[in-house]
Amino acid sequence: MKRSPDGLAPIVALDRRSSTPLHRQLYDGYREAIVDGRLRPGQRLPSTRSVARELAVSRMPVVLAFEQLVAEGYLESRVGAGSFVSTTLHSPRGATAPSPPSEPARRGRRRVPRESLPRRDEPWHAVGGAFRIAQPALEEFPAAVWTRLIARRARLLPARQMMYGDTMGFLPLREALADHLRTVRSVRCTPEQIMIVSGSQQALALSARALLAPGDAVWVEEPGFGGARAALQLAGARLVPIPVDDHGLDVAAGLARQPAVRAAYVTPSHQYPLGVIMSAARRLQLLAWARRRGAWLLEDDYDSEYRYDHQPIASLQGLDTDQRVIYIATFSKVLFPALRVGYLVIPLDLVARFRRIREAMDNSPAPLYQAVLSDFIHEGHFARHIRRMRELYAERRRALVRAIERELGDGVRIVGDRAGMHVVVMLAAGTDDRALAERAAARGLSVLPLSSCYARPRGAAPGLLLGYGTVRASEIPEAVRRLAALVRG
Repeated sequence: MKRSPDGLAPIVALDRRSSTPLHRQLYDGYREAIVDGRLRPGQRLPSTRSVARELAVSRMPVVLAFEQLVAEGYLESRVGAGSFVSTTLHSPRGATAPSPPSEPARRGRRRVPRESLPRRDEPWHAVGGAFRIAQPALEEFPAAVWTRLIARRARLLPARQMMYGDTMGFLPLREALADHLRTVRSVRCTPEQIMIVSGSQQALALSARALLAPGDAVWVEEPGFGGARAALQLAGARLVPIPVDDHGLDVAAGLARQPAVRAAYVTPSHQYPLGVIMSAARRLQLLAWARRRGAWLLEDDYDSEYRYDHQPIASLQGLDTDQRVIYIATFSKVLFPALRVGYLVIPLDLVARFRRIREAMDNSPAPLYQAVLSDFIHEGHFARHIRRMRELYAERRRALVRAIERELGDGVRIVGDRAGMHVVVMLAAGTDDRALAERAAARGLSVLPLSSCYARPRGAAPGLLLGYGTVRASEIPEAVRRLAALVRG
């Protein structure tokens, strides 16, 4: 590491002969500097342009690295101010911990509910490689094609794309998405119903503001996606966890627990985290309940492109004849997380309301990457990439399942291996999966404890989520051997 000219932050010395991608080298270097205390909480970093210029690289790997550090909680991005080392991180090694707040300060501080924000102090979030969850195989992304499309769009950038764009998003992209969704996901939509957002979290935040009042009850899957719980709670929703069985969210259990709710959040095509598919009967039951109650269904279709035993499952929205479903999807897992492009499909009679709320939040999404993504889809690159990645992930999935069966045998049960980019290894009752995940992180393995996906951890089934997007098939057997040694104790 060496100091940048303005002394604001260390710059990573890149090895261009290494097989490790440049964005990964940057990520590793900055993360190490933060963990070691060379970058202090609250310290401002140079802009991505400055770092790219200093290192004589394109801006893309720098943006990817910074976005990853933001996503993992090492950095904070402040609009108009730049990137800063997160102020919520623990004190670095050897540093003096801050004094506790005085009693009056404690009393005056607004109490934040324990589940309202995702926790980033868990060690498995700071480990890359095997078996990091929700990370695609970035080294396989067609970066040369993407860079060419960016360069072409940048050279021809018209003045109108330097102004605020359409609140709903770049029309050619919405047209391309409408064609894709109708063909591949059986979604009933027109381009006028599609709104481009920065990802599924913003989509949920928008939906909550448009559909819910503070205190409204919402069904959420148990176990389920903590990010969705956080987005809904920040909007003032009161969460009602509903158990998931082999057929998806248990509607009968929801009716018994609390039928008078305003909305339900579901992942029907590939439930997160268990990977089950909501049955047709359960889908129709859920739609009938929403129609009777006048409730809304928030369908998160986060990685439905990747199925290995048959074609992708049709969307819940495609069965909806009463306009009760808000369909949410993102490109973070099928392309790359730093793209920050997701989208909503909104019932026609709600479009104006969503538009007004979006205008109050951030006016419009940035047009350049939308235009590039539109070209990427229209020219066939997106479909080719999905086909390639489906084959790649299928190979990695087979290698992972074989290795788990060989190393752990009947001691565990594998679920959720028919789709997506992770499997769940169910552990023996009474196993402390959080302690096991912490030991794995200390040995360089990122495994997510299943108990962390529960809104009510008491009584949670123990297990480990193992992602295979970031680990090559040839590396999986050894990584599983290391994990199996920890599981056996």
